[in-house]
Amino acid sequence: MKIVKYIRNILSGLYLSIKRFPLAILFSASVAAVLIVISETNLKEDTLARIAMILALGIPLSLCIKLFFEKKEEKSIYKLLLAYIGGSLFLILYYFLFLKTREMVPITRYIAVSLALYLWFLFIPHLLKKEQFEMYIITVFTGFFITIIYSIVLYLGLSAILFTIDKLLGIKILGKVYYYTWLFVVFIFAVSYFLSGIPFKNQELTVKSYPKLLRILLLYIVMPLLTAYTIILYIYFGKIIITAHWPIGIVSHLVLWYSVIVTIVLFFITPIKDENPWQNKFLKFSPKILLPLLIMMFISIGIRINAYGVTERRYFVVILGVWLFLMMLYLSFTKKHRNIIIPLTLSIVALISVFGPLSSYSISKMSQNNRLEKILIKDNILKDGKLQSSPNIPKEDKAEISSILDYFNRNHSFKDVKYLPQNFKLDDMDKVFGFSFVASSYGPTGEYFTFMRNQSENALDISGYDYLFDTRTLNNHVNASSSPLTASYNYETAVVKVTYKGIEVYNKNLNSFVKNLIDKHGLFSKENSLSSEEMTLVEENEKIKVKFIFLNISGNKDPSTGNIDAKGIEFYMLLKIK
Repeated sequence: MKIVKYIRNILSGLYLSIKRFPLAILFSASVAAVLIVISETNLKEDTLARIAMILALGIPLSLCIKLFFEKKEEKSIYKLLLAYIGGSLFLILYYFLFLKTREMVPITRYIAVSLALYLWFLFIPHLLKKEQFEMYIITVFTGFFITIIYSIVLYLGLSAILFTIDKLLGIKILGKVYYYTWLFVVFIFAVSYFLSGIPFKNQELTVKSYPKLLRILLLYIVMPLLTAYTIILYIYFGKIIITAHWPIGIVSHLVLWYSVIVTIVLFFITPIKDENPWQNKFLKFSPKILLPLLIMMFISIGIRINAYGVTERRYFVVILGVWLFLMMLYLSFTKKHRNIIIPLTLSIVALISVFGPLSSYSISKMSQNNRLEKILIKDNILKDGKLQSSPNIPKEDKAEISSILDYFNRNHSFKDVKYLPQNFKLDDMDKVFGFSFVASSYGPTGEYFTFMRNQSENALDISGYDYLFDTRTLNNHVNASSSPLTASYNYETAVVKVTYKGIEVYNKNLNSFVKNLIDKHGLFSKENSLSSEEMTLVEENEKIKVKFIFLNISGNKDPSTGNIDAKGIEFYMLLKIK
């Protein structure tokens, strides 16, 4: 009877969740529906994926609107409806203005906006309320982790049922059914169950309801580990000072994520800080101890920026570090601090980092342009605002210029680079700068290339052929088979050989096909997803007809010799013996 009662409570909570947050659950269910459509049709996958992203953004946005109206105790259904309509218009505008592609800039901006909305969802109910904020957040996070556990158990149970039906009853269950089950559990059950545990405005939350498991985890496991880690970090930095050897790359990550974890722990132990001296001292001294470590982190990342300029990744490290430093100052020297400042200011920082003149994109493009301009002026490539061909500059400067241009090509556009001619491509570097692209970021193996087959083709045309091979069944040795037709593929040389009745009837080096693609499309193109026709090769001789259907092609081109080394070729090979 207890189990039945417990199930009824869960179902009742789900019903109340749907009643309280209908639009958020509708957005979540819509995301699952779009993902199913993508899986079933595979048509316009990029467009559908971006639609799914916008619908997912609607979840925290609708939650923020609903909680804001609850806080104001606004009961007008018309005002709420107007707010939802405004939110929907915002999502539509965001799709067309800021999510045109899934490249670096739109994706990082989307992540930042999503983070800001979820942070607003956390602090809106307590924006002007001084009490119980920490307990409210702890209640929300506790419900989140319980939801994860329940969702895992539910998915495993449903998967076990499907597996049993498949194996015991003989009813074929396709693999994608398990994926759809996972979508149902995550986007419908999990979201509904989690939202059922969101406290109401007037719900009283006291320290007595602080989860015992979380208390034990923080006090007896996490805090001692952080203390030990702090001691190790100080010893490590002492070693750096003594040896005067600064390992630039690792220091930022060692300190940054450690500081984030400490900030979270400080937030969670605030309600129980007076229970014993250990918590109180940790809360009091940890922010002060973190300040010197963050200064060391700034020195580390500053050395990197001085050498290579600002990029989006370095910008995010710096701005997160600045925010942490200011939070530690606030926690160190404010007697009565309010922890709501933490998510509130973080949401502002997230938006500043992706919008406006101080965004990561604006600062990074300005920094890389300044860096490029200094090198061009130093090497006399830039004269009177115009580029001059200069093939004899130092190799290091060629690599630096190539690296900067590659950064703009991968993350932005050559239109953002000063002084470049219109319609510039990396393959034009010989003509514009007097030297070829130097792909230093890819090591000594040369210039990197990659091509992919467009996934819009649902079915492969195999008409007129009798045999099919793919790269997963081919290797350097001839396949052992009872069939008179065998094939082999050498990954080192990219050579395909076909043998019929012990006689070699076909031999092909696929590097020649790859070279034709490079000659046509060049290297480093963003649009490296080619049509099915361009990724298909048909050849025949008097004995055999062969059709290659290439899926992915990647490798290197030696800049000095022009030789192609394509070691990452995946393909199907169709054969017909004449």
